[in-house]
Amino acid sequence: MSQSKLVKSMIAGALIGAAISMFDRKSREHTIQGLKKAKDTVQYYSTHREELQQIIEHKMAQVQKLYETTQDNVSFIKDKIDEVKEIPIAVQDIMDETKTTFTKPIN
Repeated sequence: MSQSKLVKSMIAGALIGAAISMFDRKSREHTIQGLKKAKDTVQYYSTHREELQQIIEHKMAQVQKLYETTQDNVSFIKDKIDEVKEIPIAVQDIMDETKTTFTKPIN
């Protein structure tokens, strides 16, 4: 129940804050300009749906390419981390061989 009051209070506070900010002329003009631009955009794309579909498909292709590039980069980094993890083992093997070589009795 308290969670319900919290959400309602947050919404009420946001609405009150938005209403108070409208007393400032610049904020009011900026908001009106933004709403007009949004309205014009919605009207334009409601009559040019093919263009909107092409834009969405283009953006989806970009997202897919970014995803694939990111996956490749993550895979590359993972491989390099695995290689770096193996370096101490290789160094230890070299150290052991060196130690064994120098501690062998000379005949």
